[in-house]
Amino acid sequence: MEIKQLKSFKAVVDYGNFTKAAEKTFTSQPTISTHIKALEEELGVSLIVRDTKNIEVTQKGMELYECAANILELEDRLIRRWNDENRNIIHLGVSTIPSTYILPDILAGYSKSFPDVHFVITQGDSSSVMEGLESGLFDLGLLGLNCNGDKLKCDPFYRDETVLITPATPEFKAYAKDGQIPYKTILSHPVIFREMGSGSQKSAETIIESLGIRLDELNITARINDQETIKNLVMSGIGVSMVSRLAVNDRIADGKLLAFKLPEGVSERLFYIAVNKAAVKSEAVKGFMKYVKKTYYQ
Repeated sequence: MEIKQLKSFKAVVDYGNFTKAAEKTFTSQPTISTHIKALEEELGVSLIVRDTKNIEVTQKGMELYECAANILELEDRLIRRWNDENRNIIHLGVSTIPSTYILPDILAGYSKSFPDVHFVITQGDSSSVMEGLESGLFDLGLLGLNCNGDKLKCDPFYRDETVLITPATPEFKAYAKDGQIPYKTILSHPVIFREMGSGSQKSAETIIESLGIRLDELNITARINDQETIKNLVMSGIGVSMVSRLAVNDRIADGKLLAFKLPEGVSERLFYIAVNKAAVKSEAVKGFMKYVKKTYYQ
């Protein structure tokens, strides 16, 4: 089974006939037919049923098509990766908080010393960054979950903390003046959470459990994947939330939000720089990792 045979087979299925497949792959129709026949003989199955006008892909043919699509995608990704290495391009997957509040400062400082290194940046939640690292889509990831495991290696690079935020109303200002923070009372209000799969949400769930509160006791009024929207909803009095202090320092400073410290030991939040253990790291990737860990982790 050869790559060129898989390309011919996939093209026939994609375009629905041999003539179109030959045109799109810049190959002769007899060559396309030879490739398909060779695959069928090697595998001992019928892949495509032909008549004078139409083709029909068999069940075995569809199974091979899925495999061929994956193999060709991996080939294409590998070639693009090698080309990008030659051009000092780093594919970076970044979760929401690092993308919005940490990465701009990182890139501003790094680019002064390494102006020839360029980035392709994709933002998602921590789970999607992990998936992209495992599949080879990203060279590096910056995320809010500790993802050390069989496939990924991650090291902390930034310390933050999770805080409980509320509107700056007289009711909550009164709580702020008390020596004891009434967590259960504050969390009896409607709660706005991040989406499932985000590091911020995982952190919030851990803290709530440490306070002796069950998630099913909360009135979760919304789940939102955007920190700025959460801040605006809390400022509007829609509810309360638990978020990264990095995300709300501006609104705390201008008096639009109140932030209540959470118990030590569970409120600390670490962000991680992660790589796929099996991936070959370019010099640009190694250099960027070294810069981030040396500059930001204390």
